[in-house]
Amino acid sequence: QVQLVESGGGLVQSGGSLRLSCACSLSTFTIRAMGWYRQAPGEERELVAKITTTGTTTYADSVKGRFIISRDNRNTVFLQMNSLKPEDTAVYYCYVERRVLPDLWGQGTQVTVSS
Repeated sequence: QVQLVESGGGLVQSGGSLRLSCACSLSTFTIRAMGWYRQAPGEERELVAKITTTGTTTYADSVKGRFIISRDNRNTVFLQMNSLKPEDTAVYYCYVERRVLPDLWGQGTQVTVSS
């Protein structure tokens, strides 16, 4: 059974940092990209960042220059979040974009940034 295991959320003060991680048990050959979405209360889910298997990255404009997405060779994706702002508060969801089958989603991890 495929699993996405997320970790790293929590409470941090404005200006602080957090690092999220998401481990995926899929084979690299089945993956096109991995990344993170977030959803704040009353808002739509939005893409935060993603990285393809060839290393191409995409970021939301709101996080460029503050967040860094990376992955290791075991299909774990990381999101280093620096200079956090209260508006970054949301549930962050890891996702895997597969080449053939539907995308996979993690259970979500709460990130709360206090002012």
